[in-house]
Amino acid sequence: MTTVEVPHGSRSAILTVSAVIEETPDSRSIVFDVPAEFQDKFAYKPGQFLTLRIPSEQTGSVARCYSLASSPYTDDAPKVTVKRTVDGYGSNWLCDRISAGDRLEVLPPSGVFTPKSLDHDFLLFGAGSGITPVISILKSALTQGSGTVVLVYANRDEASIIFADELRALAEKYPTRLTVVHWLESVQGLPSADQLATLVTPYTSHEAFMCGPGPFMDAVHRALQAAGMPRSQVHAEVFNSLAGDPFADHTPVEVSDEEAADAATVEVELDGETHTIPWPRSQTLVDIMLAKGIDVPYSCQEGECGSCACTVLEGKVEMDNCEILDPEDIEAGYVLGCQAHPVTDTVKIVF
Repeated sequence: MTTVEVPHGSRSAILTVSAVIEETPDSRSIVFDVPAEFQDKFAYKPGQFLTLRIPSEQTGSVARCYSLASSPYTDDAPKVTVKRTVDGYGSNWLCDRISAGDRLEVLPPSGVFTPKSLDHDFLLFGAGSGITPVISILKSALTQGSGTVVLVYANRDEASIIFADELRALAEKYPTRLTVVHWLESVQGLPSADQLATLVTPYTSHEAFMCGPGPFMDAVHRALQAAGMPRSQVHAEVFNSLAGDPFADHTPVEVSDEEAADAATVEVELDGETHTIPWPRSQTLVDIMLAKGIDVPYSCQEGECGSCACTVLEGKVEMDNCEILDPEDIEAGYVLGCQAHPVTDTVKIVF
């Protein structure tokens, strides 16, 4: 029994595991019971993730992000799915130790791997456990949207297909709107960019969402580019292990009078509201928004999760760490709020 009673920060909550579902020999889903007082805090969008605090004898704890495989429109409770990785401390701990009734510390849902509208036609790619945010989008689009959905799902073999029964049932329920293409390495080998390009050519008007190992996503990116899909229609989810502690409360950074006098000015649009605030050049956008009491989306503050991604509409910023963003994303104006510093005296940003 894993029992945690006191959160390590004001943003997180202690949730009870209501069920553990064995999905495949090396993956399981963890369903959380969200009490009434946290329902608003843990409302989520299709494709978002939860950050779990996992005990560690060496470091006290580690933080790991796991995508929500549930849909806010079709599932009664949030569910994350965890697949073992060979040397993955977090995934193995969760697969070995967690049972119904255990309690875990969890940060509210986060992430920008989510459609702006569910009425698009969607071209979805998942490989292995990369299916988790993808199936959330898939179920949401089928029940709330009006378009068609094509899923290309790659796995080692038939036994490793997570959600096989659920996908089969959905294909039967939505025969004219859902197409599922399984790609098994044991039968077809690893998918190449050329093979995928042939497969996706009829769907270049769709919105593409992908999640999976790096080589798979590289192949999908090349395939979509070769097929002529505009980069603005392509969305990728990337996870890295978090080294810091996103559960700790944010500590405001002291600003000298000299730095305050030289601060830039930023106009930030978030959730339909516009905020105009001074932006000292040594501080990040997330720093200054939190200091002003603005509920900015963020998780790791390391530039590793993409939760704080936003778009520069006017002005220029520089980033400490931007490896999670593709060059095309940066060219399109995407920045990470937790890594961004102002270059110009005025900046306009939208989340």
